Amino acid sequence: MQQQEEEETRSGFLMKNLVRGLIGFVVIITVFILMEGYIQDNFQSHIGEIRANPGILYGIYTLSEIVFGILPPELFMMIWILDHIDVSGFIVNLSILTVISYGAGVLGYYIGNKFSKTAFYQNRIRDKYLKQYEKNLKKFGGYLVFVGAVTPVPFSATCMLAGSVNMNFKNFLLICITRVIRFAVYGWMVWTFPNLFNG
Repeated sequence: MQQQEEEETRSGFLMKNLVRGLIGFVVIITVFILMEGYIQDNFQSHIGEIRANPGILYGIYTLSEIVFGILPPELFMMIWILDHIDVSGFIVNLSILTVISYGAGVLGYYIGNKFSKTAFYQNRIRDKYLKQYEKNLKKFGGYLVFVGAVTPVPFSATCMLAGSVNMNFKNFLLICITRVIRFAVYGWMVWTFPNLFNG
């Protein structure tokens, strides 16, 4: 009975955050579809400049992923849609975003594992950004990393917490593979939905 209640609580925690993520995605994609023509007409030169300097774009994205996902990955996916990229190019860039995000999670684990006892980590990172998730880590363990990988719960934050409690590294890497599934699904939706509305 106790195990069943815990499973229901886990399911509820996952569903709550999945719903939040889907609502956020619907808002972003709806605004994008409604504004796509305006953006194309007024900001095409800026889009071209961004695409001409992919290193800067990837750098901003990497920083965002390390600093707890400040910018939704879907925004970066949409930049290539605005540039009329073909499907193969979109898949290549989506793969790069996925690898960066996965790598940011591994880096987060390393930071949590190696620096969790330092004053800087405790005062600047844990107290300001991670403390709100510690209760869920104690309750759900590695399941929290899974939720961080597939929902808007900050992925890098959950990875740092996993590292700070010395979660088995191989198990951690396996759980993080679900991040790839999340990017594949959202990438498919970013590619497909605007095309449905634009014919």
